[in-house]
Amino acid sequence: MNEIKAEPYIPDEDYDNPAMSTDFYEFTMANALFLKGFKDSVLVFDMFFRRNPDDQGYSISCGQRKLVRFLQDYHFTDRDIAWLRCKGMSEEFCEYLRDYRWKGDIYMLKEGTVCYPQVPMVRVECDMVGAILIETYLLQTMNFHSLIATKATKVTGINVRSSRNVMEFGTRRAHGESAGIDGAYAAVMGGCIGTANCLAEMRYGPSVKAVGTVAHSFIEFFPDEYEAFKAYADIYPDNVSLLLDTYSTFESGLPNLIKIDDYMAEKYPDDPGRRVKSARIDSGNLTDSYSRLREVLDKAGKQHIKLVASGSLDEGMINDMELRDGASFDSYGVGEKLITSSSDPVFGGVYKLVAVKESDGSYTPKMKCSDSESKAIIPGKLMAWRVFDEEGKGQCDIISMDDEKFKAGDEIEVIGIDPEVAPRDRLIRAFNIEKLLVPHLIHGKLAIDLPDMETKKAYVRDQLENSVPQGELLPGKPQKHYVGLTVRVADMRTEMYARLHGGKI
Repeated sequence: MNEIKAEPYIPDEDYDNPAMSTDFYEFTMANALFLKGFKDSVLVFDMFFRRNPDDQGYSISCGQRKLVRFLQDYHFTDRDIAWLRCKGMSEEFCEYLRDYRWKGDIYMLKEGTVCYPQVPMVRVECDMVGAILIETYLLQTMNFHSLIATKATKVTGINVRSSRNVMEFGTRRAHGESAGIDGAYAAVMGGCIGTANCLAEMRYGPSVKAVGTVAHSFIEFFPDEYEAFKAYADIYPDNVSLLLDTYSTFESGLPNLIKIDDYMAEKYPDDPGRRVKSARIDSGNLTDSYSRLREVLDKAGKQHIKLVASGSLDEGMINDMELRDGASFDSYGVGEKLITSSSDPVFGGVYKLVAVKESDGSYTPKMKCSDSESKAIIPGKLMAWRVFDEEGKGQCDIISMDDEKFKAGDEIEVIGIDPEVAPRDRLIRAFNIEKLLVPHLIHGKLAIDLPDMETKKAYVRDQLENSVPQGELLPGKPQKHYVGLTVRVADMRTEMYARLHGGKI
């Protein structure tokens, strides 16, 4: 090991390289293994999660597109190298990183795939450096995107096959700039019709549509509410949506709403499209307000004016308004409780070493045992499968060794992971079977056509409406999805646990 020669590092608040958005221990591990001669060792890591958010019956896998783009542009700059030298990394390791590019294989669920605990979402096979140093970025990307996409399917109601129009309004309450933008992307994939975030549409296109009209401050600026409404209607006659509760929803907002719609009808008598499109309320008793507003507007001949609700909403509040109270707003603006998934704000995906590739091409399984059975990982280079019943419903997921092959019509002996799901051992008849982990990058090169947002939104909806069992979608105590190991995987896991930990799973 050569003597480290490091110049003092000068911080730069404007500097940004996503490859450095990682935990420092990943560099210390990679440097040590590099110096011990393991530079070319090929490692296999799996990313999976242990429980669904809110203990519901499913999750949505999201973030694959961003992860692929990150790996395709993975590199280190002179500034990165200078900082690593200052932090004690070896000269040899630093110089190796200078020209490093990510050239591994990554298999993942297709973006938008319904997924379940313990089943691998991502499988990485790469040289030691590339496998270790991407852990943090991979986890923060997949965890956050999957969390918000999952929450969005519940807020929008597509999980209970009762979809509603929801706009994502959470940017100002998001945990930072990237959370606002990434959260908007994931929320739209989970069923939202738009977002308040302008940069999200600029990045991802019109499918992640930026929407919005006015805030209370616009109305307060004018001498009176009617003048504010009129100013907005004059400037945007084709998209008049007004906020009613700046002063008083019923004493001021509603009368002025009717008055401004009459004004537009007089101003544009031959253009019925230029009328008030909608009115939003952001406070008060939304259920009572809905009933009163709808009654008054309908009696005034204003059936064309749609009603929008916002204000700290979540799926529970919306469900109560619609199902219990009959207040079915035409659309909703949902902010903080969606963009932070406030009811359960941690997805909890983990990234674990499961195998090391040997020089003869074989794979040596690796296992973190733990003293907790629930945290004893599933070792080996694995593949995930979904088995469908005769009605096209996903009856179970199977985790096999990568070289195990199955086809429709097979009967597969499996051992369930969750001891609470009985019977644990089953003989599964595969009326249809689908391999879940598909190649996204092979030797660092793109190996899949990445679908557009509309395709992914349709894919999410189609699964929840047609292939997920109804019991798994129940918002209360959902049915648990059965996940089983093939006999080969189960036997290897049991043998390794006994050998390494001295116990039996």
